[in-house]
Parts: sequence; C-alpha cells; structure tokens
Amino acid sequence: MIEWISQPWPWYVAGPLIAVVLVVLMYFGKRFGISSNLETMCSIAGAGRFVDYFKVDWKDKVWNLVFVFGTLIGGYIAHEYLTPDTAVAISQSTVDSLKQFQIIDAGADYLPKELFSWESLFTLKGGLLMVLGGVFVGFGTRYAGGCTSGHAITGLSNLELPSLVAVIGFFIGGLIMTHLVLPHLLAL
Repeated sequence: MIEWISQPWPWYVAGPLIAVVLVVLMYFGKRFGISSNLETMCSIAGAGRFVDYFKVDWKDKVWNLVFVFGTLIGGYIAHEYLTPDTAVAISQSTVDSLKQFQIIDAGADYLPKELFSWESLFTLKGGLLMVLGGVFVGFGTRYAGGCTSGHAITGLSNLELPSLVAVIGFFIGGLIMTHLVLPHLLAL
C-alpha cells in the first residue's frame, strides 16, 4: 500500500480528485485558495482594529485554515515517510546550464543547496533571492487578487475571466523570471 501511495499519481487520477474537491467546495459555497488565509490570520490576530480591510467574519473561513494545516501535515508525512529518493529528474541541458552558475549537484536533491540552505540565506545571492522572491510573490498575489492555486484551480474551474488573465500573467511572469531575471541573480 505504501509503495502505491508513494508513487506519483497519473493525471487521470489526480485531476478527477481535484474536480471532486472543487465540486464539494462549490456545493457548500466555498472558494479554494491559500493566500486568503493571511487575511483570516490577520483578522484573528485583531488587525481589524487598525485596518478596515481585516474587519471580516473570520469564523466563516476557519475551514480554509484547517485545510492549510492539513496541507502542511500531509507535506511533512509525504516528505518524511513517502519519499524514498529526493532526486529530481531534470534534463541534462538544465544541469549543464545550472553548473555555469555554480550549482553543482542540480537534480541530486529536491532543492539545490547552493540556493536553499541556511548558509546560502546569509549570502548576497541567497538573501536577494529570498527577499525579492517574497516581495514579488506577495505583491503579485495581492495585485492579482489571489494566488496561483486559487486562480488556476478554483477561478478557471468557475470560468472566471480575471482568473484566466491572472494565470496567463503567472506564466508570463515565470518565463520572464526564468529567462531574464534569474540568470542575473544566479551570476552574483
């Protein structure tokens, strides 16, 4: 059983499961998204006393916090108990390209240690990647009115035009980052 669960699930299993979850959420009048939890957490913490935006009924959104908590627990279980190998299958041309930027063992682990470790966080390159990445993700999420999961999964399944525009923007932003910005950051 563990062997079967730990394998990547094909699209024809995972896709319908996501669809079932969305149908259940729509039935109960709920919308899926991760970034809206920040609003809920700020409301719980009392931010509504200072900013009107956070004056919302957070009790109606606790289910989404439980979902995020379950996602964290599920991610931990999957990483610790269901992932026999953390190597990632990437193309040889990608490995060769990353070696130009001193990323030696690209694909050997899920995340390259040259970029994602406590040691690299306190370097110029690592600090810039984390700070700029956080600012871009935070600004983009707020500007787009939601995160990639909310727009791409819920918004597109509801045939919402703003979600289609946001998802196209996410892809364009990812391409710009990958091909124009990231090489300069990695060269530092």
